[in-house]
Amino acid sequence: MFKNLMQFWKGSDFVSEVLGDFKKMLDDTEEMFVIVCDKLIRDKGEGDLKKIIYDIDFRVNSREKEIRKRIVEHLAVQPSVDMSTSLLLMSVVKDAERLGDYSKNLYEVTTFTGKPLDNQKFVELFDSIDEKILQLFKQTKTAFMNSDEKKAESVWEVEREVSETCDEILKKLVKSNYPSDETVSLTLTARYFKRITAHLTNIATSVAVPLSDLDYFDKKRNRA
Repeated sequence: MFKNLMQFWKGSDFVSEVLGDFKKMLDDTEEMFVIVCDKLIRDKGEGDLKKIIYDIDFRVNSREKEIRKRIVEHLAVQPSVDMSTSLLLMSVVKDAERLGDYSKNLYEVTTFTGKPLDNQKFVELFDSIDEKILQLFKQTKTAFMNSDEKKAESVWEVEREVSETCDEILKKLVKSNYPSDETVSLTLTARYFKRITAHLTNIATSVAVPLSDLDYFDKKRNRA
């Protein structure tokens, strides 16, 4: 699908601008994730973290609106353009916007207890999941921008590992005797990590699955 898109709009200023803005959305959401995890896990970060996060999120949302506007306007003046490729772009742009939302949600977790997560408990439960997700941001950008199907399919394995780990974390938390505020914070962190991973995987695998299978990469993987 994505290769068809690139061939169809090869040399087009329109697609160059859209893909350029889309990559900026991914860069911005990766920055949000790094900043929030530094605060949430390692208690690092200076300045008004809320303002920093919300300003970046506003930028991401603005780019999503601009990209959608460009796509609609382009279809209006060129109705013969391949509709499916436009729908693909609409889909992955929404995934990128959700990455910003979930990173913002992670920031909100930092406000629940007034302190970062207990590092020892985090490591025992999550190990290095945050680092794996950060690498997933980079893999996703490479897979999508280069239309690299092999790289996209390798993302599936990372998604499966993170998803299964997060599910196991929830089972452990149900049986834990942690204070309620810590339990809630750790539970939400696991949930948001899992959702961020899912949206990154949606973007990456859009270069390797039919349009009808977008957001359903799990079913395709299980049939393989």
